[in-house]
Amino acid sequence: MDGPRIAFSHRFKACPGVVLIPPRPNFSDFSPEEKDLIRTAEKIYYPTPLYVDVFLTLGKKILPSRETYVYSGDKIKQTVLFQLLRIPHPQTRFFFGRQKDRILAEFPLPFIAKIPRGSSMGEGVYLITNETELRGYEDRNPVAYIQEYLPLERDLRVVLINHQVILAYWKKGRPGEFRHNVSQGGELDFEGIPAEALLFAQEVTRACNFNDVGLDLCHTKKDDWMVLEANMNYGRQVLASQGFKLPEVYRSLVEKGSI
Repeated sequence: MDGPRIAFSHRFKACPGVVLIPPRPNFSDFSPEEKDLIRTAEKIYYPTPLYVDVFLTLGKKILPSRETYVYSGDKIKQTVLFQLLRIPHPQTRFFFGRQKDRILAEFPLPFIAKIPRGSSMGEGVYLITNETELRGYEDRNPVAYIQEYLPLERDLRVVLINHQVILAYWKKGRPGEFRHNVSQGGELDFEGIPAEALLFAQEVTRACNFNDVGLDLCHTKKDDWMVLEANMNYGRQVLASQGFKLPEVYRSLVEKGSI
C-alpha cells in the first residue's frame, strides 16, 4: 500500500502495521499528526458514520463499506434493497399513516409489526393477533412496517466480515416466545449448520456490499433460504463465548490480506 493503514477501533490493537487513532466527533480535536495520517492513509478501518462519506470523497478505502453504515438499523431500506436485488425475504410492506383496514386486507392475522428504524435484539418486534393490538402499534408508529408471520422454530445467524463466515449458529426461542433472540431468552445451537446457508449468506453480503454483518436467515421450504434482516450491531458477546477474541480475529484477517 502507498499510504498507512489506520483504524478508529480498538479491535485493531493487535494488528501490526495498523495505526490506532481514537475516534473524535470534532475533527478539530485530532492532533496535527493524526490529521496527517488521515490525509495520507490509503485504508481506514471503522471510520464511524460521521466520517465515512468524507473519507470516501477523499478516495480512501474503508472497511466496513458505506452500505454497511447506510443500512444499519433501517429495516425499510434493507427491505427495499432485498426486493430490488430479488433476495428472498418475507412478504413485507410499509404503510404511512393509519391504514388499518388496508393492512388487514393484505396481511392475514397473525402478522409481525416492527419499529422500522433503530430497534435491535428483538425489541420493537410485535406479533399482532387482533385489531386492538394493531391500533396500539399504529398509535406508536407513524410508519407501519408489516411482515408476514412465519411460524419458525429457529433461525440462523451468520456473522460475516468482508464476506467471510466468522461464526454461524441457530437461535431458538423459548416456549411461547415467537422471537428467537438471545436477549429474549433464546437458546443457541452451533451444530448442524448447512453449508448451503453459509454460501447463501455470502452471496447476500456480496450483492448488498455488507462487509461486517450478522445476517438472520430462515429455511422455509426444501432448499429455500431467505433473509429476515441484516444486523450490523450483532451480538459480539456470542463470538466471545465461543473463544473468538475480536482483536485476534482482525489480526488474522489483516495478516491474510483479507481486509
